Formats: sequence, C-alpha cells, structure tokens
Amino acid sequence: MLRTAGARLLDDRDRSRVRGVLDDDPVATCMVASRVETVGVEPWRLGGELWGVGGRLDGLCFSGANLVPLRGERAAVRAFADRARRHRRTCSSLVGRRELVLPLWEELAEHWGTAREVRPDQPLMAIDGMPSIRSDPAVRQARPDDMERYLPAAIAMFLEEVGVDPRLGDGGAGYRARVGELISSGRAFVRFEAGEVVFKAEVGALSTRVGQIQGVWVHPDWRGRGLGQAGTAAVVEHLVRAGRIASLYVNAFNTPARAAYQRVGFDQVASFATVLF
Repeated sequence: MLRTAGARLLDDRDRSRVRGVLDDDPVATCMVASRVETVGVEPWRLGGELWGVGGRLDGLCFSGANLVPLRGERAAVRAFADRARRHRRTCSSLVGRRELVLPLWEELAEHWGTAREVRPDQPLMAIDGMPSIRSDPAVRQARPDDMERYLPAAIAMFLEEVGVDPRLGDGGAGYRARVGELISSGRAFVRFEAGEVVFKAEVGALSTRVGQIQGVWVHPDWRGRGLGQAGTAAVVEHLVRAGRIASLYVNAFNTPARAAYQRVGFDQVASFATVLF
C-alpha cells in the first residue's frame, strides 16, 4: 500500500504555490490568505506555520492561533494530524471547510481530549455584488476615539458567540489590542444611538479578493428592528465598492441570522465547521 509522505514545514520558497492554492478557493481561505499576502510564508513573520503535502501542495494546512486545514484528501488530513500530534495543542480552535475539519478532528480527538464545543455545520456565505436591501446610512467605520464605547459591545458579542470571556488570562489586554487594531485599520463598523453602540461588526480577515465579516452584534434592546441586516448590508457595500467579495459564516441552527443574511443577498458557497477548545 502506498503511504503519503508526511506534512512538511513550508517557507518563502513555497510562496507562489501557496498563493496558487489560496487563490483557487479565495472565500474559504481568506483568513490565511490575508496574512500570507501581507507577510509571506516564513513562520516567524506569519505568526504560525504552513504545512504542505506533496510537491504541488495537494494538501495545505495553517497551524497558529487556529488550526486551519485548507486543502487535502484524507491521506493529507492524516499527515496534518500526525504533525499536530507531535506537539502540545496550542490553538484555540480548529476551523475551516467542514469536509476537512471534521475528519481532522476525528484523527486528533483521542490525543487532544474533549473539545469545549463542536459546531459541525456552519454555512459559508458570500456576495460579490451590492446588497439586496438598503444599507443603514447611520453605520460608519469606528474611530480610535470610539474605543471605550465600542469595546464593551465587542466583549458582549464575544461572550454571546463564543461563550468565553475574552478578558480571561491577561485581564483583556490582548483582546483590547485586537479590537484596537481592527478600529485603527478601518475594519470595525458601528452605529451609535444616544452615545451607545446599537450595532457593530468587523471585517476580521481582509485579502485582496475577499473580506470576511465577523462579530455582527445588535444591542438586545434594539433587536427585531432589522438593524443587523441593514448594518451588515452597509459593511457589504463598503467591501464591494472596494472591489472585494464579502463573506461570513454562521451556525446552521441560527435560522434567523441565516434568513437575514439571505435577505442581504448572501448565498451559501460551502460549509465550515469549528471545534472550540
């Protein structure tokens, strides 16, 4: 029986082939493409490692704060699992295309222990044209002087979505820095009413072709008024005017959110899965 060679650590000599793989699947690989386009493939700049299987990169996986399988048949997934098992788990989640993540988790579960939560079906949605509904004109890019009002809304969103307080461990310094980075780069969007955040969203990853929207949140007192879909439409409009595809992923069980995004004009293009630790 033929045995697939193990996953090897990639470097900048592999950059063009890595870019080719990412370009073949731009919506699903946006999280990693946004980093590779900016800093290249060398681990010390990338903030993680890229693992490849085969000379033509028939398999590709990113290992950093998240473990993200990007391409590969079952043999490649096994090779990624073999490499991941050599080290103590340091990632906070395993995320990516469902057909890659779930088999990879099958290989790792026995060694990495029980996950905090497995989200096995998350429609990956995209839109490459203007939204189907009117965007909210009150939504704007957040500014650095919005930080103290924006941050509590971001924390509330994280608690609702992830179920963990992002301030744990370092008192919130790391999460504050991340939110500050999104604001300073023009990737955080907000609507205020009477000085309070009633809608927020961010473009968590931004490649040359795709912007991945995350952290969509509406203040509980303002829910049910269409602010979420109109606000998301405003972010979509911003991305499309910049020549990018807008994307996001959502839990399959969140029927109201899926319906709202469909009204904005999003179509499902794939399915993600996430394993949270």
